[in-house]
Amino acid sequence: MLPRRRIIVAAVLSAVYGWTPDAANAEQPQIDNLHQLYAALSKCWRSPQLSPGDPGMQITVRVSFKRDGAILGKPRITFESSPRSDSLAYRIAVMDTLQRCTPLRFTDSMGNAVAGRPFTLRFDDRRISPDKPDEKRAWLTTTTS
Repeated sequence: MLPRRRIIVAAVLSAVYGWTPDAANAEQPQIDNLHQLYAALSKCWRSPQLSPGDPGMQITVRVSFKRDGAILGKPRITFESSPRSDSLAYRIAVMDTLQRCTPLRFTDSMGNAVAGRPFTLRFDDRRISPDKPDEKRAWLTTTTS
């Protein structure tokens, strides 16, 4: 049912706006090294909407790509900095990022180099609270008698 829904959505978008997956992919520059890969993924990242005092979290995902830049298999969450209620929002944000960015436009050499190899990607969305008091470091002060 889900693949059929995607086909219908793609058909409607192409009919109404003249949008095609190749046209959206053509706007991206070709990726030839790991720095460009990480930069392309970071452009797609949108952190979830959280309450203002929320400290955020880190989340790590393992993913592999095909030669054409599509995702190979299922991405797997391998680490979450804290098991909170926000973890579902972060999981969804990571998966949305991967869906938004893929297929990536690899050069032939980059596609051959990364095909099937697992990548571990860390998304760090920790936030520093401005109203958090400075830590007292009593153990660092020295006293002499």
